[in-house]
Amino acid sequence: MTVSAPPSRPASQPPGLLRTRNCVALAFALNGIVFATFVSRLPDVRESLGLTNGDLGLLLLATSTGSILALPATGWLVGRLGAATTVRLGAVLATSGLVVAALGAVLGTVPLTGIGLFVLGMGHGTWDVSMNVEAAEVERRLRYTIMPRFHAGWSLGSFTGSGVAIVLLALHVPLMVHVLVVVAVCLVAVQVVTRRFLDAEVAGEHAPVTRDSRSAWGEPRVLAIGVMVLAFALTEGTANDWLSLALIDGYDLPHWGGVAGFTIFVVAMTTGRLVGTTLLDRFGRVVVLLVSAALAFVGVLLTVFGGHLALVAVGVVLWGLGAALGFPVGMSAAADDPVRAAARVSVVSTIGYGAFLAGPPLLGWLADHVGTLHMLLVLAVLLVPSAVAVSAAREQRDDVA
Repeated sequence: MTVSAPPSRPASQPPGLLRTRNCVALAFALNGIVFATFVSRLPDVRESLGLTNGDLGLLLLATSTGSILALPATGWLVGRLGAATTVRLGAVLATSGLVVAALGAVLGTVPLTGIGLFVLGMGHGTWDVSMNVEAAEVERRLRYTIMPRFHAGWSLGSFTGSGVAIVLLALHVPLMVHVLVVVAVCLVAVQVVTRRFLDAEVAGEHAPVTRDSRSAWGEPRVLAIGVMVLAFALTEGTANDWLSLALIDGYDLPHWGGVAGFTIFVVAMTTGRLVGTTLLDRFGRVVVLLVSAALAFVGVLLTVFGGHLALVAVGVVLWGLGAALGFPVGMSAAADDPVRAAARVSVVSTIGYGAFLAGPPLLGWLADHVGTLHMLLVLAVLLVPSAVAVSAAREQRDDVA
């Protein structure tokens, strides 16, 4: 293997591959809509269940645990069932869990909410890995960097979901009505878009997934990529779980104002992912990721210490731009060798989702002691050493490619 510059973009692509590309992007967007629906209602969940920040952090641990338990098996499922079927399975689990969690919040029952969040986490993890494996295969066949744009699709979906939530919250639409409508639309849409996936060919290429999954855990480069993804996942995930609450608690904003702040973050992150493909092809992964870490670092500090809402908004934008590329670039780096992409993406995702396992209870505990807003400073601390790991994502390409 040798390190080389990313390949130039081909002049034209087969129409079938372009349709698959678009359907994969829609799968990412639908995942984002489901996730944003859950995040936008977290203040309602906290209030309905009478939870402290620490309690909420422990409850969110159920989601992370579900994801962590599902991730190692997802590579095997993709190899046996194909990406399309695995995405459908993940979507059914995620939406079912969302409905149960919402029902638990409405009834004021913490255990039922926790069960729902656990199933939501299992579904989200399964859906996430399988659509990333499909996306990596599409990127390989297109022969230019496009993975961040698939994740931009997720961000656009998240933006759409949070935008709908702002309107529904302003209209005082009940939680269960909101959730049931979103679930029905997304389940039908997932069934439609996955019909265009490269299912048979991808499954065939990744057939020996059981052996590869074991060996992938012993590869130093894969583990280093996982560490990098973990840091960036925490940078992104903390905003997903805590940014709206931090703005509400720290700056005395109304509920819709906190969700609006999260929406600004999502818009910035989406922009970073759309622009990032060009930057990655021009400057390479390492340089772009180092700049991303610096932007996120400055953004978190401005969000916490900005004081004036205009400066805080700038901080949220920088934070979103900085968080944009770490996770998708990590997925691309793990899938540089298409034959073992499913196994390596599964390993990197499992490590990355460790951020979601350790993050909620730790950050919730810190929020109870230092305040929700100042708790965010833990990200600035973690971003400094995480910059060292970005070199593992350097492009690895075959000499004969």
